[in-house]
Amino acid sequence: MVSKNAVLKDMFYGGDYNPEQWSEDVWQDDMRLMKKAGVNIVSVGIFSWAVLQTSPDTYDFGWLDRMMDLLAQNGIYADLATATASPPAWMARHYPDSLPVDENGVRYSQGARQHYCPNSKAFRLLAAKLVRKLAERYKHHPALAMWHINNEYGCHISRCYCDQCAAEFRVWLQKRYGTLDELNARWGTNFWSQKYYDWEEIGLPRKTPTYPNPGQDLDYARFMSDSLLECYLTEYRILREETPGIPIMTNFMGFFKPLDYFEWAKHMDVVTWDSYPEPTAGIPVGAAMAHDLMRSLKGGEPFILMEQVTSQVNWRRHNPVKRPGVMRLWSYQTVARGGDGVMFFQWRQSRAGAEKFHGAMVSHTGDENSRVYREVEQLGNELKRLTPVVGSRVKAKVAILFDWHNWWALELSSKPNWDVRYVEQIAHYYKPLFEQNIAVDFVQPTGDLSGYSVVFAPTLYMVEPGVKENLESYVAGGGTLLTTFFSGMVDENDRIHLGGYPAPLRKLLGLTVEELDPMLPEQTNRIVVSGLAPEADGEYECSLWADVIRLEGAQALAAFAEDFYAGGPAVTVNAFGSGKAYYVGTRGEESFTSRLVAKVLADAGVQAPLAAEPGVEVQCREKEDQRFVFVLNHLPRPASITLPAGEHRELIGGEALSGTLELAPNGVAVMQLAP
Repeated sequence: MVSKNAVLKDMFYGGDYNPEQWSEDVWQDDMRLMKKAGVNIVSVGIFSWAVLQTSPDTYDFGWLDRMMDLLAQNGIYADLATATASPPAWMARHYPDSLPVDENGVRYSQGARQHYCPNSKAFRLLAAKLVRKLAERYKHHPALAMWHINNEYGCHISRCYCDQCAAEFRVWLQKRYGTLDELNARWGTNFWSQKYYDWEEIGLPRKTPTYPNPGQDLDYARFMSDSLLECYLTEYRILREETPGIPIMTNFMGFFKPLDYFEWAKHMDVVTWDSYPEPTAGIPVGAAMAHDLMRSLKGGEPFILMEQVTSQVNWRRHNPVKRPGVMRLWSYQTVARGGDGVMFFQWRQSRAGAEKFHGAMVSHTGDENSRVYREVEQLGNELKRLTPVVGSRVKAKVAILFDWHNWWALELSSKPNWDVRYVEQIAHYYKPLFEQNIAVDFVQPTGDLSGYSVVFAPTLYMVEPGVKENLESYVAGGGTLLTTFFSGMVDENDRIHLGGYPAPLRKLLGLTVEELDPMLPEQTNRIVVSGLAPEADGEYECSLWADVIRLEGAQALAAFAEDFYAGGPAVTVNAFGSGKAYYVGTRGEESFTSRLVAKVLADAGVQAPLAAEPGVEVQCREKEDQRFVFVLNHLPRPASITLPAGEHRELIGGEALSGTLELAPNGVAVMQLAP
């Protein structure tokens, strides 16, 4: 055995392990293969409720006892799951109202996974009893390193419309608003005769003849996120009481709309998440963006990649395999962006069930002779050399504002243009930052912005109390803000801010938007750029949206070329205090956005850690006086990087580097820079 503290100082490496799917003679070979691959931790028991509890009153922990002992004997730690992600069949039989209901009033059936209503009293009670027994039984076990609550909350059932949820929604609303008068005012229920005179009249936004009340729909999104969080907290409180020194988490899913991960992260000791980019879609910019979000949820603390696939998934319509070297390359992207662990779903590829064609660390060959296992073994043993990186942080000078409540409100029905999708607009500005190798944090609109040179706030549709003041203070103090069309429109209840669009940001931006002109899918316009920067001046196509802007102190940097507002401002900048605020009233083509972002960064003095050609990713992590630079070659050909002066240590291979770094296709270098 090894000490528990030792593994927590190393890079986590392993995967979901489902020993209950295999006979115990296979377990011994699993231990051999795990140690050979450098595995130091596995997630155990995630979907094992039915074998841990065979009836409402019968538990069987014998097999898990033997597995936990075997892990400890082999120096491998357990991320022990509470097993509540998939209730057993007997629960649906004895407690049929534990099953969720869809928006049409139809109850789901047992037979897949995650078939529970988050407000089911039976589900919460039975889950709590199981978790209590697990905590009491294994709290002193030497293999226990971390608790894994449930799994991918909301992945399949993020909304339930049953009577239990309706009753709890009314309780939630009473706590939020206090009186019906306040609720009616916030929801604007005088519209369409929707006014309520009794709490019992309020239901869920089930299937309606046309658009439901936006305020109700928005609060229902908040309520369901809170309901699922309460399921997590029911288990969390038991584990914290029984095992105060053991980290507790659940696995997130990146930009997952139903759950407010900023709120959830407050109750997690470490953020973990599951990443599954399509393996042939090119450079995984979306995965990088999600890594940055996960790192940001707890103020820059390192996260763990709890799941990725070695080869191919089973759940897309078409499931191509990751080409040789891609799994390793993308794993290092995880570490470069703040990951202190790289894990997989799953350890051994299943023989039966819905995920039998999902890739694993050990494929259906069952041994170490597959290409996949050889790559797994290589990566695991390389990561042992990155112990100095563990605990270091990415220090970003650029932030993007991100808020789940804004996401929910922006994408409610009855909007001017339903094609305006929040994450797409975020990605439109994130991509040039990624391509220019600029580190990015994601921050809530009310968060501390003082440490950032530049803040991007695409489609900040909702401006809640305190946001206006926060942004004005940031820019007045010397910061640079860039926001875009359809920002500053509504309050926290999706009610229009009166006083001219975008009312709360009007003074900061030095303009007003007189009309909104959402474009049809095939419609485009052009913008003429003049005075932004020599390399940016010219004409560009724009689409999706156009604002008819009247300047109130701001300076126009680009004008529309067509339609009745031809010659009117399309992109502006306004001096405000010691800083400046940009406004982009359309969606420009990617080349324009890239040049605009480059200009904003240059003016703010923000630079990449190293100069690199497009397709070569460079990121930096820091700890005390140590700087670790990751260089990842996503190109199909070799790439060269000029290094800063001095002799640097490359951690994977151990060699000294100076002058120029040469990387093969899919090549990776992790350098500890010379002081």
